[in-house]
Amino acid sequence: MGNGGRSGLQQGKGNMDGVAATPTAASASCQYRCIECNQEAKELYRDYNHGVLKITICKSCQKPVDKYIEYDPVIILINAILCKAQAYRHILFNTQINIHGKLCIFCLLCEAYLRWWQLQDSNQNTAPDDLIRYAKEWDFYRMFAIAALEQTVYFIGIFTFLWVERPMTAKKKPNFILLLKALLLSSYGKLLLIPAVIWEHDYTPLCLKLIKVFVLTSNFQAIRVTLNINRKLSFLAMVSGLLLESIMVYFFQSMEWDVGSDYAIYKSQDF
Repeated sequence: MGNGGRSGLQQGKGNMDGVAATPTAASASCQYRCIECNQEAKELYRDYNHGVLKITICKSCQKPVDKYIEYDPVIILINAILCKAQAYRHILFNTQINIHGKLCIFCLLCEAYLRWWQLQDSNQNTAPDDLIRYAKEWDFYRMFAIAALEQTVYFIGIFTFLWVERPMTAKKKPNFILLLKALLLSSYGKLLLIPAVIWEHDYTPLCLKLIKVFVLTSNFQAIRVTLNINRKLSFLAMVSGLLLESIMVYFFQSMEWDVGSDYAIYKSQDF
């Protein structure tokens, strides 16, 4: 087993004096899940003497509960980029990742920079240098606030739809906190906005559209895996969020606010 797989097992590894199992979750909301059938599991593996590990077999599908605990993190990342449901279940249910807030801030900074760059590219100012620097700095903060507001409205649209359709999604109450974390993690594709802007070329508008599609696809998979619902409801939830977000953008534009939204940026061909 490689170093990556071994490091991934540290969170559930017991002492070497006897047989040790993965620590059992204290509540239903943090139990492990089988990455194949999404059934709850009390443990991922057992640790025997001399570091001999045995992966737990799921009682429902008779497959390993989580084969990714033996995989290198790079392989897991590649599977997540390919939007495989098993990789998403491993990351969301069977690991402890607490970078949601930091990743969200960094993604918003990337999106704000893209909007700010597009705004500066279209503006021609003849004011003094000090005034220009102050105005540009203020524009960046404004773009960051607008990007954060749009993302919040997008999430509200998703949560509202799922709350209304709750009897159809699951027998028990959906874990919206876990869903929020999943949506934040699955928005990591926005990090690609910065390279797309730095290495500007004729295909930059196409790259920006593909990044948008990738982020939406990742959000779709995160909703489906987290709540264990069908593709139709996941798609409708995502569309509801986009619809509410577009209404807010239209409202800002009707107020003649320069929001620099995704819809204006991704449709623009003048870079």
